[in-house]
Parts: sequence; C-alpha cells; structure tokens
Amino acid sequence: MIVIVANDTPDAIRGMLKRWFVEPRPNVFVGTINRRTQEKTEEYIKRNARDIGLLIISSYPNCQGYKVETTGPTDRKGIEVAGLWMIAEKWEESTANTPDITEPHTEVALSPKPAAPNPNDKKSLSE
Repeated sequence: MIVIVANDTPDAIRGMLKRWFVEPRPNVFVGTINRRTQEKTEEYIKRNARDIGLLIISSYPNCQGYKVETTGPTDRKGIEVAGLWMIAEKWEESTANTPDITEPHTEVALSPKPAAPNPNDKKSLSE
C-alpha cells in the first residue's frame, strides 16, 4: 500500500497518478502498486514536476510496517526516531533554539503525600 500527498499537482501528473491510485481527497492518492511501478512513478514526478512537494508513505518491512519519504518543498518531513517513523511539522534546521546541555538544570522532585495513620498499626498510633 502506498499513500502520496502532493502539493499543487499539475493536471498531467494528477491524471497519470489516477491510473494506479484512488484519489479520496484532492491531491491525496492511495493505492497498491509494486516496487518498480512506485519507483518509476516517483522518478516521473520528480523529472516532470520538480516544484511539487510529495509526502510518500509506503509499505516497508519494519516494526511499523511502513516508511515515510518526502521530496520537494513540503511543510512536513518524515523522520526516523529510534526505529519509528514520525512526521515532523514545521521542520526547522536551525540549532538556535536547542537547549545547551552544559547548563545545569534543576529537577523538581514531588514528595509523596503522607499516608493517614492506620488504626490497626500500633506503631503509627504511638507517634
């Protein structure tokens, strides 16, 4: 299974994608194609419509069962964290907002709420 989310798809590309995919919403294509057809489709899109952004979610033999790929200008980016695929929104390549790990930080420890005295416990009654 493969899902393609495209940005501003030209009519020629959209028509070509409709050969193999169902379009449940505008610019969202869902279908089941073999690996070679998928590669040829991606190659055709990249060659003929370089300015469109693609988010491609396809079947893959990992623990989640899929992988995420992006090409072109998109506002979402597929990333792999600890073997799991996630989609990051509003991705920024800047390191200006990353915390400095050399700065000391304080941790707030929450103390447990004191328990009510147990009437059956002789030790808690004598205190």
